[in-house]
Amino acid sequence: MRGMPHPPGRSPAADALRGSPYSTLLAKMATHRGEIYPLHVGDTWKEAPEGGRPEELGRGIPGINRYTDVWGLPELREAIAARAAARTGTSVARGNVLVTGGATAGLMASIGALVSPGEEILLLAPRWPLVEGHVRMAGATPVEVPLLLGGHSGDLSPESAVAAVEAHATERTVGLYLNTPNNPSGRLIPRASLAALGACAQRRDLWIFADEVYEDYAYAGPHAYAFPFAPERTVAAHSLSKAYGLAGARLGWLVGPEAALSQIVKFGAHTIYSAPTASQHAALRILAGAGDAWVAEARTEYAATGREAARRLGMPAPEGGTFLFLDVADALDERGLMGLLEDVAGEGLFLAPGPSFGPYPTHVRLCYTAVPPDVALRGVDVLARRL
Repeated sequence: MRGMPHPPGRSPAADALRGSPYSTLLAKMATHRGEIYPLHVGDTWKEAPEGGRPEELGRGIPGINRYTDVWGLPELREAIAARAAARTGTSVARGNVLVTGGATAGLMASIGALVSPGEEILLLAPRWPLVEGHVRMAGATPVEVPLLLGGHSGDLSPESAVAAVEAHATERTVGLYLNTPNNPSGRLIPRASLAALGACAQRRDLWIFADEVYEDYAYAGPHAYAFPFAPERTVAAHSLSKAYGLAGARLGWLVGPEAALSQIVKFGAHTIYSAPTASQHAALRILAGAGDAWVAEARTEYAATGREAARRLGMPAPEGGTFLFLDVADALDERGLMGLLEDVAGEGLFLAPGPSFGPYPTHVRLCYTAVPPDVALRGVDVLARRL
């Protein structure tokens, strides 16, 4: 007797992706009576810069309803190349720039194009949650490298950074992911450490995936760019979402070696095809100066809110970014982390669980820019009372 056909199933890559551990708590948001403090989401309460919002473009731009080249508008790529060269002090040409549907799509395409099944990618942790899924989608293995601890307790010296990488690298390691300013810890990777990591990647023949979407929000010192230290093997991701409060525009870009981008662009063409045309025109206006004053104001506001939130929680101020990442082990009972998250959700406060960012079972992340400062700080006080 012939066997019955199996029903359609899911791919191993889909099964490897984590579902949200937080969905049951988020359902409480709709029924909560009282003020809500949605500090679990990484976003901004501020409106985007005037003159650079996609909805302002109207009917004045021919072809705004059509695709662009899959690499992006040539004039936008030129503007990005000029910006990158000025900021990094490194030669950057139009061929080194690929416009993407947000940094998320760019990083996914980068890992998909440059990493093979069975290989390993080192993730400097704590790290942005979705990069783990990007690695698994490529059939590769993510390897956590704890380094960027919150509270400034992690040693980010060049020697310690390289030692951490060497301790976790194997013959299957082909890449290193780093994020500075860091989501979620708020740490900045120093320039000397980036130089040492670049030299380590050259010795080991590794790709560097540099996530620099918070580049404009460094408070404790200047942001250091990874690209200049190993430009032949570094793909750096940048974004309108975090820099200019335009997460809904879904526009970012990659800066990297042209040969690598020529492979990465194939993934973009097979997913979103080209980045949103209206958003690309908005980016042209923003990079021409429409966003400068907005960033300066946002940086001042974000830094002040971050300092005050950290003070209320009894921890050091963030060095950059828009997050605080803290260990709440002393406030946990037998229910563990989810018990605390449920308790504060009952008071309207929503936080992101530490395990989403790496091996941190007793940490939580909060975004102090997701709502106006006074609201964010009232939410911080809910957590502070628990601690």
